[in-house]
Amino acid sequence: QVQLVESGGGLVQAGGSLRLSCAASGLTFSNYIMAWFRQAPGKEREYVARITLTGSKTADAVKDRFTISRDNAKNTVYLQMNSLKPEDTAVYYCAAGWRVNSDYRSYDYWGQGTQVTVSS
Repeated sequence: QVQLVESGGGLVQAGGSLRLSCAASGLTFSNYIMAWFRQAPGKEREYVARITLTGSKTADAVKDRFTISRDNAKNTVYLQMNSLKPEDTAVYYCAAGWRVNSDYRSYDYWGQGTQVTVSS
């Protein structure tokens, strides 16, 4: 049984930082493309970043502030978020899939999400 468990969310002031973690189990972690998405109330799920074994790509809206990384030895993917803004407030989800793209429908496994709230 595949499980993705996010952690590290919380309440932070604008300009602050958070580091999200997603621990995976039940799959061969290094075989999967790992990604982060977010969803704000009343909005569609939005791509944030993805990482393969050979590289990563971050959405233009956050690429100067967010960094995705992975530790295959720990079966964990991270999202370092700096200079947070109120518009970054959302539930952040990690996902695992086989296809390299930014469409959330392409990902096979999802975590339960972690809330990030940025106050102004």
